[in-house]
Amino acid sequence: MYAQQWIENRGVSLDSPQLLDPTLLRAARQVYRYYKDVHQDRMPRPLGVVIDRFSYRGHLVFRKRPALLMTECFVTFEQIESGLY
Repeated sequence: MYAQQWIENRGVSLDSPQLLDPTLLRAARQVYRYYKDVHQDRMPRPLGVVIDRFSYRGHLVFRKRPALLMTECFVTFEQIESGLY
């Protein structure tokens, strides 16, 4: 199931800010920083990071509809960016 379909089925709006576990947000920022350090030359702007809630492993998402597993959550780039500056 795509993240957008899951959100629409539950009546949650992407426009409203969602509260995240601070540990998940920290892990998402770290994944983004590692990617940015390695790919400085040609860094496209990601839509966000998909993070596993238990292992804190993650990957950047560049497509519109990330497919999430049951233990994963999506952290938008805006949420990641809000604490970087």
